[in-house]
Amino acid sequence: MAEPILELADVRYRYPTGPEALRGVTFSVAAGERVGLVGPNGAGKSTLLLAIAGFVAAAGTIRLAGHTLSRRTVRDVRRHLGLVFQDPDDQLFMPRVGDDVAFGPATMGLAAEEVHARVHEALEAVQLEGYEGRAPYHLSVGEKRRAALATVLAMRPQVLAMDEPSANLDPRGRRRLIGLLKGLPGTILVVGHDLDLILDVCSRTVVMDAGRVVADGPAAEILGDRGLMESHGLELPLSLAPRG
Repeated sequence: MAEPILELADVRYRYPTGPEALRGVTFSVAAGERVGLVGPNGAGKSTLLLAIAGFVAAAGTIRLAGHTLSRRTVRDVRRHLGLVFQDPDDQLFMPRVGDDVAFGPATMGLAAEEVHARVHEALEAVQLEGYEGRAPYHLSVGEKRRAALATVLAMRPQVLAMDEPSANLDPRGRRRLIGLLKGLPGTILVVGHDLDLILDVCSRTVVMDAGRVVADGPAAEILGDRGLMESHGLELPLSLAPRG
C-alpha cells in the first residue's frame, strides 16, 4: 500500500449559525488512489472539501503531501491540491479560456514558456485543444466543466478533488467526463451523488452521513450494499440495481 498523501484525523467543524457539519472525520487516501465520497445532502461532504483546502477552519488534523494544514501552511497545502468546484463559473473568470488556464501557473512565478506549455498540456488532457482564444461564456456546460478541470490540471496538483463533477451534464458530456477522469494519473477524490460515475472512476468509496464516516471500503462492495445505501438515504447505482 502506498504512503498516505492525504490524512484526516478527528476533523470537526461547526458553522457559526448552524449545526456541527463535521463530527470527527477520520480516513486517509494513499498516493495514486481514487476515492469516491458519497452521502445524502447535508452529510458534510462539500464542507470536508472546503476544510481540506483551508477555506473553513476545522479542528483536528489535516495533512496533505507532507504539510499539516494550519494558517501558516495553507498556501503550501493548496499548491498540492487541485479543487474543482461544482459550478465551473466559479473558476472561469478571465476573458479567454487560455487566460483562465494560465492564471494559476503564472501566479506561481513560472516562466512564460513554461506557462504556455502547461496551458497546452492541460487543454490537451481535457480534449479542448485550440480553445485558448474562446470566451468561457460561449462554452457548453460540458466544455466549461472540462475547462475548469484544465485550470486545476495546469497547476499539476498531487491530489485532484472534484465536487459533483457530473452535475448538469447531458449523457454525452457525462460519458466524456468519465473517460477523462479514468485516464488521468495521480490521486483523485470525487464527491458526488452520481454513484455510477464513482463506481466507474473510483476503486474505493467512503460514505458520510450527519458529519461522520459511516462506511469505507471497495467501491463495488460499498455501493452494492442495498441495506447500507438505503439506511443512509442513498440508492444502488443503476448498474448494480436488480433488473426486471
